[in-house]
Amino acid sequence: MFREIEEVEWDDRFNIGVSSVDKAHQRLFSIVHKMINYSDNEKKSRWVCEEGIKFLKSYTIQHFEDEEKYMRDAGYSGYAMHKRLHDTFRDKTVPALEKSLVESDYSEEEMEHFLGFCLGWLTGHIMIEDRALTGKIVKRTQGVLPENTAAALENVLIHSVGEVFGLDIELISEQYAKEAFADSLIFRMTYRSDEGRQLAVYFVLEERLVLSTVGKMMGMEFRQVDNMVISAAKQISWMLMDRMNACVTLLQKYKPYEEDVLTKEELDREFQTGRPYYSLLFDTGIGYFAFCIKQG
Repeated sequence: MFREIEEVEWDDRFNIGVSSVDKAHQRLFSIVHKMINYSDNEKKSRWVCEEGIKFLKSYTIQHFEDEEKYMRDAGYSGYAMHKRLHDTFRDKTVPALEKSLVESDYSEEEMEHFLGFCLGWLTGHIMIEDRALTGKIVKRTQGVLPENTAAALENVLIHSVGEVFGLDIELISEQYAKEAFADSLIFRMTYRSDEGRQLAVYFVLEERLVLSTVGKMMGMEFRQVDNMVISAAKQISWMLMDRMNACVTLLQKYKPYEEDVLTKEELDREFQTGRPYYSLLFDTGIGYFAFCIKQG
């Protein structure tokens, strides 16, 4: 795998405007990037992941406490939900990552997944959750009525994806049918209602878009998709899906049930059983992405 690593400068897009929080985020990014730098060194990579887990356990505890204090002092309305995200990451996600690493004897695949997850979670959490603390983005909006769902999805996607990836986004089709690009990463989130109805949400990302944006965040140049890239892109996609769920009334009737990575053939079979309810195709200037909703 070709990974040309460069020194990464802090991107001011990630600043939320609170000095103590911004410094902590810079420290977290620096640690993750150092871990990635060592990941290609066979003698050091396992040690780096072991130390990385220890660091996440200790450093995030303090950082989360400081961030939560800021939210309480500021009277932030989204405190309860934001704290739940912190609790889940600290109490469930990090232990699960550590368990997978240990059980695989720190295999290359699991180490790449761990590093990609860390970068994807940190990027998505800052850009989608933390920037809402100071009003840089609106995390929760009034529910959008079903008849206005397409317009709401377009607006939220253009702003959210643009913020996370630092790109100008343009809607080019409201009838995406998989014809625009072949080499892609496909993420599906399945939701269920209390009545048992299912709804599937898809993010379809052109590989060149993923390679460019994830590579920029990591300070690397990627020539092909690997487990680290997939893990980072997947984590950011899940967070973007959660934001869609927060903004659109139709999605709020359902709860997350299952997460999958699909092949193009699997997506083809799913679309053969019925066209998506919503199907939007966007151009970023360096690659396409699509967002689809299909009711079961």
